Amino acid sequence: MIFLLIFTEELKSRNVLIYQPAKTAMQSGTAGTKHWKLDFDILEGSGRWTNSLMGWASSADPLQALKIDFKTKEQAILFAEKQGWNYSVQEPKQRAFRKKLYADNFIYSGKKLRFQHTK
Repeated sequence: MIFLLIFTEELKSRNVLIYQPAKTAMQSGTAGTKHWKLDFDILEGSGRWTNSLMGWASSADPLQALKIDFKTKEQAILFAEKQGWNYSVQEPKQRAFRKKLYADNFIYSGKKLRFQHTK
């Protein structure tokens, strides 16, 4: 019972980050980037250590790997406020779309041609 009380007080003072994930470098589409995530910040004294067998970083904090998905930013903010968590919102950067044409590779240029010597 005392452990549960301590855990709930510690949980109420957590900081969370609300963000929209960016697309990875390995994908050309925007799949998986339309939703918002709520992620817990890492605690200072969470007892992090390196696992000697696998080389991974381990932690005694059970919430460090928890990510909650939401459809909108407003839903994530409302959930964090209901839980009493301090939150910060990280707005996504807007992609600059540049129109590219394949035919632009073959446009005539009046400049001197580049020579490629193979030997």
